[in-house]
Amino acid sequence: MKTFALTGAAGYIAPRHFKAIKDTGNELVAMLDIHESVGIIDSFFPNAAFFKEYERFERHLEKLRREKKGIDYLSICSPNFLHDSHIRLALRMGADAICEKPLVLNPWNLDALQEIEKETGRKIYNILQLRLHDSVLALKRKVEKSTTRHKISLHYITSRGIWYDFSWKGDISKSGGIATNIGVHFFDMLIFLFGKVQKSKLILSEKRKMKGELELENADVEWFLSIDYSDIPEKEKLEGKRTFRSILIDGEEFEFSEGFTDLHTKVYQDILNGGGFGLDETRAAIELVHSLRNL
Repeated sequence: MKTFALTGAAGYIAPRHFKAIKDTGNELVAMLDIHESVGIIDSFFPNAAFFKEYERFERHLEKLRREKKGIDYLSICSPNFLHDSHIRLALRMGADAICEKPLVLNPWNLDALQEIEKETGRKIYNILQLRLHDSVLALKRKVEKSTTRHKISLHYITSRGIWYDFSWKGDISKSGGIATNIGVHFFDMLIFLFGKVQKSKLILSEKRKMKGELELENADVEWFLSIDYSDIPEKEKLEGKRTFRSILIDGEEFEFSEGFTDLHTKVYQDILNGGGFGLDETRAAIELVHSLRNL
């Protein structure tokens, strides 16, 4: 059995990590969040130590390490701008890091983390769960057999209220903006499926929406990302929906709405079995979203 600690315990994504740790037969011993809304942990690891201050959390992990009870992994669900700091904490504690997307905000952060990996002998893994989705893997096998250059249309609108602009997510220096915060996992999936970025064109860049074009090795992509409710199609509005996602591949809808429930568990199992997605796998998407932020 492996022991875990976790940062960002009050966030919406943390329960998927709690479940993955439990489902793989492991133990969460400590968690960190500045907020106290972490009661869901009672359903998973009620005996996990909880800290609101980073300094006390770090001291606790150091105490465990010196007592030869150190953690094996640190799971990182904290805000984007804290990821690389928390990754460095994991490696200094002699643990591997399992981090939510985006792993970091800037490509040079990856370079620094690669050096720390070499120094410590520990590993950094990114949660790129769409790469393990059955429908995505089936499509990848199909694409690999194809000689056709594909045409992709990606539209993702996930409406957010006024609160978003006043949270860390609305601060581009902390979240990286919407291309990084809500787009990076789709960009990673498209790169995974259709190859490296050859060219990128930004058509629209606003705080709440972005639009552009990508030329990948095996596909041409037009994409639109938005958190503005007014961009939701009328049909979905009439149905009371606040999110719209459409991926057209050569004019046909690519449907992968099902099968998300256990993807984090699959990622954890893959890591524990010696697999996992490291710094090299995430670099292309990080470089892309960084370039979009700075065009």
